[in-house]
Amino acid sequence: MTISRDLSGILRRVAVIGSGMAGLTAGLMLRDRGVAVTVFEKSRGPGGRLASKRVDGGSLDIGAQYFTVRDPGFRAFLDHHTGPGQYGAWQARLSYERPDGHWESFHEAERWVGMPRMTAISRALSQGLDCCFETRIHSIVRRKDGAWCLIGPDGEQQGDFDAVLVTAPPEQARGLLSESNLWLADDPVFHERPLAPCWAVGVHFPVPTGLGMDGMSTQHHALQWAANNSSKPDRDEAGEWWVLHGRAEWSEANRASDPDTVIETLLEAFTEKTGFRGVPDEVLAHRWLYARETARDDGPLYKWFDDHGIGVCGDWLSSGRVEGAWASASALVDRILKTATNG
Repeated sequence: MTISRDLSGILRRVAVIGSGMAGLTAGLMLRDRGVAVTVFEKSRGPGGRLASKRVDGGSLDIGAQYFTVRDPGFRAFLDHHTGPGQYGAWQARLSYERPDGHWESFHEAERWVGMPRMTAISRALSQGLDCCFETRIHSIVRRKDGAWCLIGPDGEQQGDFDAVLVTAPPEQARGLLSESNLWLADDPVFHERPLAPCWAVGVHFPVPTGLGMDGMSTQHHALQWAANNSSKPDRDEAGEWWVLHGRAEWSEANRASDPDTVIETLLEAFTEKTGFRGVPDEVLAHRWLYARETARDDGPLYKWFDDHGIGVCGDWLSSGRVEGAWASASALVDRILKTATNG
């Protein structure tokens, strides 16, 4: 951070809506500067798309499959706030299918995963924060004294806060601001960065597939990605769990499809692309309504409405990557702290 003095007397309390990487980053950076932060999350635990499901014998990463570290600041943030052993390198053999049907290896890069599951990272980050889980925020209301009060679906109130940071996907962020009767909902940023849905399917094979690869990106009209979750470090379950991600266009077209149909289609595509005909003994499906970017990778890293004390950040404003969520939140917090100091 570029601001050196304590800001607790200027910016006292901040509400963060959402506990993905962006929300946890913003919360920790503000807390480290003496600001009282409360994180509100509608789910039972933190993570956002750093999501995992408990399965027999272990866990399955159904959201982000791995992350990269390009900015040393991101690595320093993780090492400082998660502690040792929460993430490690995935020495994966990854391939992609060219339009002509030929296969090539992914470029060499360090790829990281949470251990023993992706949610290990978000759970470690959340330990240092005041988090209210299973708490949905329906709208926000500004009191006469200028403080913000958060309102739940049944009218329950949470407050008062000097600023509110929204880290939800653009459609949900816009909906929250619209329900709050704030013109901010009409800002172009919420319309320029739509997110496409994604069906995620987990399949467990009781015996190893022997495919000689740990992940692949295909040209199939339905299947975009498949990864051997069991090849990641600190996964000790028997057999092999694979994660299959549907292509954005196909997932959109099948948004309302029955999960069994989705599983059948993606499993058939996996068989077609790999030649492996083993029968899984366990399957599951999860639909991400807001998953993948469909727009260009440029524009603002965040939005800060200074007159209102409302900020918006998230990976959808910065490349869609896990590190992008950290970058977006970091830039927003820098702006807030500078505003508070100058104010």
